[in-house]
Amino acid sequence: MANIFTSSIGKKLIMSISGMFLIIFMLLHTTINFFSVIDAFKGTWGAPAGEGWFASGCWFMATPVIDIMVPILALGFAVHIAYACWLTYSNRKARGPQRYEVAHKGKSESWASKNMFALGIIVLGLLCLHLSHFWAEMQYVEWFKGEHVAPEKAYYLLEKTFGNVWMLIIYIIWFTALWFHLTHGFWSALQSVGMSNTVWQKRLEVIGYALATLLFVMLTTTAVVAFMVANNICFNCSVL
Repeated sequence: MANIFTSSIGKKLIMSISGMFLIIFMLLHTTINFFSVIDAFKGTWGAPAGEGWFASGCWFMATPVIDIMVPILALGFAVHIAYACWLTYSNRKARGPQRYEVAHKGKSESWASKNMFALGIIVLGLLCLHLSHFWAEMQYVEWFKGEHVAPEKAYYLLEKTFGNVWMLIIYIIWFTALWFHLTHGFWSALQSVGMSNTVWQKRLEVIGYALATLLFVMLTTTAVVAFMVANNICFNCSVL
């Protein structure tokens, strides 16, 4: 059992499982956020749960099922980050002085695969910023202060956050780093659990790019539409 947590293969396996769990949650979270785009076009922006798609999604995110998942999600992030640091340190230590030499591994190694740790640091840093904008204003308030937060407040937070063009740019940089991280991370995770071979390798890479691009487009569209709503560009439904 100890080898699972300490061996190179075991560490990669744990990284893969925790990474796939985070991707699944991200798909759910991104989809619910994208509901706000539907509200902007339908004219239900700012409407309460039952009328506004995004408000209903936020209500779902406040249910006991999600409340239980959040600590598990936090643990998944902690494990993923810890093992990423451990693997990076172990790999650099194993290579020794040779790590500064230029490696010729051919064109098969992507830029993202060679910079996964740096991309992960960017993703983590901006995740903390994201949590301060939304989680700290909603779930934290309900959990630790005992104050009820109406789901429709999420529209206000979207406008408050993305209404600033510089904050919009910072988030798009985050989404871009996340795209690069996922293009390699998705198929690499499946490869580590034995779901890749000469036949499926290219297919998994294509699926990974498609998934990462879908998430990037949905997240960016959500942020841009919130910016437009907050600044009364095309959409006249601001709640600020």
